Amino acid sequence: MSGTPGFARITLPLAAINFLNQGNRALVATIGPLLAIEFGLSASELGLLAACFFAAYAVAQLPIGVALDLHGPRKVQSTLALVAAIGFAVSAAAPGVWALAVGRIICGFGLGAGLMAMLKANTQWYPKHRVAAVTGAGLFLAGMGGMSATVPVQWALPLLGWRGIFTLLAVLSVAVSLWIRFVVPDRPPGAVVPQRRSLLREIGEFGRIFSDRGFLRFLPAVMVLSALNFTFQGLWAGPWLRDVGGLDAGPRSVALLIYATGLVTGSLATGHAASFAQSRGFSPMFVPYLGIAGVLVAQLALILAPPGFWPVAGVWFLFSFCGSVGVAGYAAMGQGFPPELQGRVATAINFAMLVLVFILQTGIGAILDLWPGLPGGGWNPAGYAAALSVTFLLQAGTALWIVLAPRGKTA
Repeated sequence: MSGTPGFARITLPLAAINFLNQGNRALVATIGPLLAIEFGLSASELGLLAACFFAAYAVAQLPIGVALDLHGPRKVQSTLALVAAIGFAVSAAAPGVWALAVGRIICGFGLGAGLMAMLKANTQWYPKHRVAAVTGAGLFLAGMGGMSATVPVQWALPLLGWRGIFTLLAVLSVAVSLWIRFVVPDRPPGAVVPQRRSLLREIGEFGRIFSDRGFLRFLPAVMVLSALNFTFQGLWAGPWLRDVGGLDAGPRSVALLIYATGLVTGSLATGHAASFAQSRGFSPMFVPYLGIAGVLVAQLALILAPPGFWPVAGVWFLFSFCGSVGVAGYAAMGQGFPPELQGRVATAINFAMLVLVFILQTGIGAILDLWPGLPGGGWNPAGYAAALSVTFLLQAGTALWIVLAPRGKTA
């Protein structure tokens, strides 16, 4: 597009806040065992603590979608990054688990725009067929945050402690807020400026989105695909690696790094693959279909894995690599709507997805608590197999829905 400021000004600063978002999401998988010991948490309580972030993240989605469409990603994201900084500071100073939960909730509101702001900016500035590729490149960089929450955090814990990690995140959030505010451009020249309408009318546009047949056909599959990565990278992959994989803290952090590497490389590869396929006439959902199949295979392997299963890191790599294609599904579904609704379309998907993450993170904890705990701490491998069986059936059901649902124009 002529006159486009370029990746360094449009996508890169917004990828930076996603770097912190990804790191924050993956952090609990690394420090979760420490928090469980320090605060005496059960599996369901640890799951609820992790899910507090996603609950707030979900509640923030719909108002953020309206704000992004009306005020643009620069103003909205730079303001919310300061809210995230407050949440990280509260988490760092938390004297108990309830204060930590409050900090996580504030972070959920502050990081709520994350991917949505980047998608909105990319949709404004780039041609349709390039949006998935550019967003995938941004997520490749953002995914480094998830990687930093594994081995680097494990190395830093003896020096900084988990409170010091949260303090560092607070400082970085302020820096990124300033970067976005002063570098990211507003809407392109000639773009449609939203008319001044009542807030109720703006919110009412969500009814138009949620009643679209094409949107409803693909929503369950896309939201489950992304929710599974959020659920396991955000919490349960770490305990699984300890209790089923039999890995100590050091090897476990390496396995989580491999998981994060799959997410990072997958975001880049699948985003470019989706754009390449669409430019050659394939459906925008073609690559997400392949991702769904790959995650189903990975879950089946994890369900059948015996304790101490040695190639476990490779299976989690496949899981995260294929699951990363969810963002291509976001981009594909947005193509059925006009530009002035792109923020709300993305946040509508994210809202539904994050509600599911809250249910899955707490639900998996509840399933694990149905079995007696292990003598040295942790949870029974049979509980993990049962939980993964539930997620496998859920995803298989959403794939079937794509075949059976009424057809619509979206994607």
